[in-house]
Parts: sequence; C-alpha cells; structure tokens
Amino acid sequence: MIVKVCGLTRQQDADAAMAQAVDMCGFIFHAASPRAVTPEVAAGIDTRSMKRVGVFVMDDAEEIRRIMDVARIDIAQLHGRQSPECAAIVGPERVMRVVWPDRHPHRASLHTELQRHASTCSWYLLDAGFAGGGSGRRLEWMDLAGLRPPHPWMLAGGLRPDNVRRALSQCAPDGVDFNSGIETAPGLKDAALMEAAVRAARAPMP
Repeated sequence: MIVKVCGLTRQQDADAAMAQAVDMCGFIFHAASPRAVTPEVAAGIDTRSMKRVGVFVMDDAEEIRRIMDVARIDIAQLHGRQSPECAAIVGPERVMRVVWPDRHPHRASLHTELQRHASTCSWYLLDAGFAGGGSGRRLEWMDLAGLRPPHPWMLAGGLRPDNVRRALSQCAPDGVDFNSGIETAPGLKDAALMEAAVRAARAPMP
C-alpha cells in the first residue's frame, strides 16, 4: 500500500512522515489553497527518500516544469484543467492525473476519462467532489469496487485514521492520500494522527 501525505508546509511534518516511512509527500503550488507553499519553501524542506509530488491547478507545462526544477519535484499532480498535451510535455512518467468520479453519472463515463489520459500519465488520483481538494469530503467507496484503471491509482478525499480501513475494504486502490484528515488546521499535520492513519492503511486486511 503506497501512502502519500499531501499539503506539507513545515519541516516537522515532513519529519513525521519520514518517521512513518511514508512513500510520497505533496506540496501545493496554488496560491488560493490554505496549504499553498512557494517553490522555494518546498525546496527547503528535506524529504529524503520520499517521492516529492507537486500539486498544480492553473499552471501550464512550462511553469510546471520550472517549479518542478526549483522545488525538486518528482511527480506533477495535475489537479486542474491541464490537457493531455500539457501532460505529455511534462512527461507521462512524471504525471499523476487527478480524476473526480463524482463528475461521472456512471462507471463507463469514468472509465472513458481514465482511458483518455492513459498515454500521458503514470498514476491516477481519484478525489471527492467536483474540483479542488483537501475539503474532507469523501467518495462513495463502494462505487469504485472492481475499478481497474490502466495505471496504479490513489484514493483521496476525507481519509482519516478511523475510516481508511473501511475505505480499503470497499475498494482496492494501489495507494491512499491523506491530507485534511490528519491535520489540526489546514497545512498543520498532527504527528499522532499521521502515525495512526499510516498504521491503519498498512495493516493486513482480515
């Protein structure tokens, strides 16, 4: 189970994630977000072996690549209206494409969108709601049971220590993305909640 902690703003939260052997950490480069950081701040946060993910909402390919260089980002999480062509310029092997299942009236429509981006990404992240992220809303996990996208996928949206096991029992993602569910305030992670969430996510299923 791949574990990602998104919305890092402080070194102490990165340290807490590293202590739990978190696989991926996310930095949000969108000024409207309460968890936004500048590329320079992100660059100064030591994350050691964790894969560094940058969340991009409005940026074009040139700006995404510039920020990735400055902030030492490994994977661009495209969370806005970036086209497949934009993703191709960034590099499919470096792209995590965000998809909102709530936008789709049925599974076939969701599958069509996943297929549309298959050649220009290496990961999907399925989030709750219709846009944005970090709201604490969650998906209807049972609706994702049996989903088999062309690439590995991460489940996001309102995941917490007390519900992640239920989510994993109802659908089978390749990874989980924690954000608001392990915070005391936007951008301020709680080390104890993070430890409990990671432990729950990685515990063997009965």
